[in-house]
Amino acid sequence: MADLPLVLVVDDEQSYRDALSVALQREGFLVETAADGVEALERFNATRPALVLLDLMLPKISGVDVCRQIRAQSRVPIIMVTARNTEIDAVVGLEVGADDYVSKPFRLRELIARVRAALRRVPAGEELTGTHQEVIEIGDVRLDSGRHEVAVRGELVALPLKEFELLELLLANAGRVLTRDVLIDRIWGPNYFGDTKTLDVHVKRLRAKVEDDPTHPTRIVTVRGVGYRFEKPRVPAQ
Repeated sequence: MADLPLVLVVDDEQSYRDALSVALQREGFLVETAADGVEALERFNATRPALVLLDLMLPKISGVDVCRQIRAQSRVPIIMVTARNTEIDAVVGLEVGADDYVSKPFRLRELIARVRAALRRVPAGEELTGTHQEVIEIGDVRLDSGRHEVAVRGELVALPLKEFELLELLLANAGRVLTRDVLIDRIWGPNYFGDTKTLDVHVKRLRAKVEDDPTHPTRIVTVRGVGYRFEKPRVPAQ
């Protein structure tokens, strides 16, 4: 039993906790549960789960703050599960480091598939990025994967994990167009079941941090109908 992955289910509704616990255990997972934000952090620190299913609206400490505190110390996959279904909620959840976002009511089979996909993903910093370079510098953007740091014009910029991985992949392939399918496959895994809005939200948030004018991006550019490209600086003509 010790080799089975442990999933921490955090939800203030007992019906959801019970349903998820039964479904996950049936699929071969170990399960811990928490009913509020304080208990979630206590159970996380005590059990160190392989993945967290985290409701956004929680008593005592919100799901956003729980996600933020977990992400500050761990890269464990976090899937936000919530009754809300608006773009701003998705942005908030992804901004603080969630890997995926699903809305209630959800299909248990799809959620289990997302859990399995998240657990199969390659850890950040190796094949996932498409590069083994520890430091990549394109123009005035510098990324150090070993220190997990990004600097723009010499100033450090804090990036959640998925934004960091996305930027690293774009920088490693600067000048090349990366299709939306390739980006989703490399960052979220080949079995990702979400739509492309997740990628768009990450690109939008990333541009807000690395572009001089996010409304008119010159670094991370959209190739309409295809994907995105990180532009290499143009060399002035002699």
